[in-house]
Amino acid sequence: MANVVVIGSQWGDEGKGKIVDWLSERAEVVVRFQGGHNAGHTLVIDNVTYKLSLLPSGIVRPGKLSVIGNGVVIDPWALLSEIEILQEQGVQISPENLVIAENASLILPLHQGLDLAREAALGGAKIGTTGRGIGPAYEDKVGRRAVRVGDLADPDLLGQRVDQLLLHHNAILRGLGSKEQKKTEILGQLLEVAPKILPFADTVWQRLDDARRNGHRILFEGAQGIMLDNDHGTFPFVTSSNTVAGQAAVGAGQGPKIADYVLGITKAYTTRVGSGPFPTEQENKTGQLLGERGREFGTVTGRKRRCGWFDAVMVRQATKVGGITGIALTKLDVLDGMPELKVCIGYELNGKTLDIFPASVTAQRDVKPIYEVLDGWSESTEGARSWAELPANAIKYVRRIEELIETPVALLSTSPEREDTILVYDPFAD
Repeated sequence: MANVVVIGSQWGDEGKGKIVDWLSERAEVVVRFQGGHNAGHTLVIDNVTYKLSLLPSGIVRPGKLSVIGNGVVIDPWALLSEIEILQEQGVQISPENLVIAENASLILPLHQGLDLAREAALGGAKIGTTGRGIGPAYEDKVGRRAVRVGDLADPDLLGQRVDQLLLHHNAILRGLGSKEQKKTEILGQLLEVAPKILPFADTVWQRLDDARRNGHRILFEGAQGIMLDNDHGTFPFVTSSNTVAGQAAVGAGQGPKIADYVLGITKAYTTRVGSGPFPTEQENKTGQLLGERGREFGTVTGRKRRCGWFDAVMVRQATKVGGITGIALTKLDVLDGMPELKVCIGYELNGKTLDIFPASVTAQRDVKPIYEVLDGWSESTEGARSWAELPANAIKYVRRIEELIETPVALLSTSPEREDTILVYDPFAD
């Protein structure tokens, strides 16, 4: 049975939630393998909207096993709140259908405080984080002082972990002029939440290995997008984890051959939340129109997204470094009625032409997009479920994107409804 990895090919917010839900019907197991509760997915099923942050999209489907892998940093209080909200919507959640890696690191309230304090200290140079403590939690993981899910079962070890954390973090908080944290308070919070989280804890790598051996299809669900990858994105305006397909293996305790197909979710135009370079950004009526028609507000934060034309150079690079096999092109219907469309096919920098997105943040800021202009279409593509229902110019636009990014379209989404999807190639077919 084929296993599929789903990742974003831009700066996140590409519409992964709908596509993952559409694919989860074909899978037995759905896995989150990186990120935290800063990433949001919105699912619309039978006119009911579900908003997810930490939980895998498969959680809303009966009979599926949802897994939060070791590569995810988990805020236990946010997770319990999300579970409670979904249960109120009628979703059944228990250790039978949700497991959490016992070696996943936790996000604590002190991480959130440090995140906000550092952003405030940066002023105009701030990264644009969501302030949810994701970055500081990943730093503690790499610094070998994180509290992990399994530690909640051992109060003595938990006390030692908190001592290590405070030795590091209180020094930083003092330097920032912020309030220092107390061990008794943090330890009390962890001991209180422990019995609520531990029933979900399990040896995830083994559960997934068993699922694979039993021929179950596994869907690996990424958060954010490749251009927010800590190595390959617009550093330092990136997230604190790796968002490429290779992280699916690392963040779930599986070998590198786990992925049979990598699907890159790709918006038919470009958006970005927060600070950082954005060569094709349209700070004008076009950008405003894209934002209004695409309802470009963050699922988690509600922040307004910056909008611009499709950047084929950036997406082509993302498909290469991300290991993408095919793309799912989303929100094509947002472009309906626009007389002409622009696609970035190169950059100009200091009199030279570039066909790659440079690594230097200064160069990323200074590049000027070179556009190719394509004819738009007046007809509606909303709700189309076959190529025959698409206007000729819409098909030309899709085909041109395929040529420019050197990657085929596997799925085409024409509305938030999961049924409004044109299947060109089933990623689970291999």
